[in-house]
Amino acid sequence: MEKHLNNLLLHTCCMSCGANIVKELTKKYNVTLYFYNPNIFPKYEYNKRLNEVKKISKQFNYNLITEDYNHNYWKNLIKGHESDKEGEDRCKICYTDRLKKTRNKANKLKFNYFTTTLTISPHKKSSDILEIGLKLEKTNYPNFLNQNFKKDNGYLKATILAKKLGLYRQNYCGCEFSIN
Repeated sequence: MEKHLNNLLLHTCCMSCGANIVKELTKKYNVTLYFYNPNIFPKYEYNKRLNEVKKISKQFNYNLITEDYNHNYWKNLIKGHESDKEGEDRCKICYTDRLKKTRNKANKLKFNYFTTTLTISPHKKSSDILEIGLKLEKTNYPNFLNQNFKKDNGYLKATILAKKLGLYRQNYCGCEFSIN
């Protein structure tokens, strides 16, 4: 990895939302994509999303780091919260896990910043995600890029770019409890 004051590790859950974020962030940061999503279910959905991230990574020459899929780990993590409504404690546990893992990876690899594409979703409370990121920043280096990607029509821009690039667009968050 090139030494750069603006190295950023970007947690990415899907490219339909992430492609436009990466496009914008690369104007100011040396971005590396990070795919860690043990919450995604079923496995074929996980693979679809991962393949889209790999496709965009290769097409636009972005660095990509992936973690192994371990859905059983995630199920144990949220145990007792299976019946929570979308946006409640189960989601906060999931956000915290993915952001903590991203922060730890960013720290280990000496990134200056970490953040996530999760704030772009109209179905997620960006304020919760950003609060978690800022708390994690206080406990360890690196810095959290505190940015709500939903602002300035972020989701609309992401949708338009995803269609232009022919990206797969899922119809649920990722976990089995959010399937419509």
